[in-house]
Amino acid sequence: MSLDPADWRRFQRRRWSIYAILILAYMTVYFHRMAPGVVAGELMAAFHTSGAALGSLAAMYYYIYTAMQIPAGVLADTLGPRVGVALACLVAGCGSILFGLAQTFEVAAVGRLLVGLGVSVVFVGLMRSNTQWFSERYSGAISGATLLLGNLGAILAAGPLALLVAVVSWRDVFVGIGVLSFATAALTVVVVRSRPQDAGFPSVRELEGLAPHPERHQHWLLDLRGVFTTRAVWPVFFMMFGVTGSLFAFAGLWGVKLMQDCFGLDRTAASLYTTLMLTGFALGCLLTGSLSDYLGRRKPVIVGACLLAVLAWLGLVLLPWGPGWTGLALFTLLGLGTGGFVVGYVAAKEVVPPGVAGMVIALVNTGLFLGAAIMQPAFGWAMDLTWDGTLVAGVRHYALSDYHNGLWLSCACALLGLIAASLIRETRCRNLTLA
Repeated sequence: MSLDPADWRRFQRRRWSIYAILILAYMTVYFHRMAPGVVAGELMAAFHTSGAALGSLAAMYYYIYTAMQIPAGVLADTLGPRVGVALACLVAGCGSILFGLAQTFEVAAVGRLLVGLGVSVVFVGLMRSNTQWFSERYSGAISGATLLLGNLGAILAAGPLALLVAVVSWRDVFVGIGVLSFATAALTVVVVRSRPQDAGFPSVRELEGLAPHPERHQHWLLDLRGVFTTRAVWPVFFMMFGVTGSLFAFAGLWGVKLMQDCFGLDRTAASLYTTLMLTGFALGCLLTGSLSDYLGRRKPVIVGACLLAVLAWLGLVLLPWGPGWTGLALFTLLGLGTGGFVVGYVAAKEVVPPGVAGMVIALVNTGLFLGAAIMQPAFGWAMDLTWDGTLVAGVRHYALSDYHNGLWLSCACALLGLIAASLIRETRCRNLTLA
């Protein structure tokens, strides 16, 4: 089936408009994920917390995000991305404003929890939308581009945020992001459609002259059970847990503070290191996704990227690095290697029926955020074990040896992910259930 030129242009406009709006929503997901790391000092001073307590506050996002992944997948496969993402933006906006206005630790924790509840639905909805609006031939590349663009939110939550909070308070920033989330919710309702058919177009497979994928015919609980009992999904889950979870925990809270405590950098200079880490991560997503499509392989790309991430963690612990090119190189390589995780989403999607793509993406995504939720406070706990009691302006000051405790823990977590990656099933870039 083909469209005439006018309808094809209309299809392209609708497809890319939907993608752009969902990407905007996804950028706020990454912003909320990484922003506490830049304002960690302000948060510790505002709420008088220890390292472990600050880690728990930041990890509130991950706790609810982790718990919500399976419901988010069910929502994406049943009601569709349009409904899920619109509701998500509304809830996240309320949470962000509450967090920005909070005067007590408890209220801030509730705000952070609401942010996590809201944004937990966005990524799975976006990835599910991609499966409906883009060709399967480019699933690795479009997944990589999605993570690349989404990571712009993480990059904005590093260096640019450090510059911004020098002008306005961190509270104003979170209130402003909440208002932006409300605007994104409105755009989602007006423009986004969950499938081409909902906008009056044929499916993408029909446009390519192929038969459409079969619709889901059984209850979603049975579909979900089938996803959970597919053994080939679980190595991807644990790869996400170990490799990506450890990086998100570090970049989202402890990376900037390490550079400040151990090397005396101010926040703007320190945030450059996490900015480059996240830039490397974003580029790694795009490069590995495209490389996987080009090679027609998933597993070698994932394993190679995970190995690079483990070596970068070891470098942070064992090498005599410091501010300058050595530190910048290690942070960038860590991000670049971890970016290979994006191929895991495609590999997981290709071992289950197409109709449950949202559920399987949600399941493996749960591993990622479970890892981050555990590692963020665990990193702080490991540092508290050897903290010598030093306070600077009422905030705990950790030595490099304290940070080494957390870095060793992160390295061990990433090694677990590498082992899991070695067990991932090779799909040769096709859905094995349709072979």
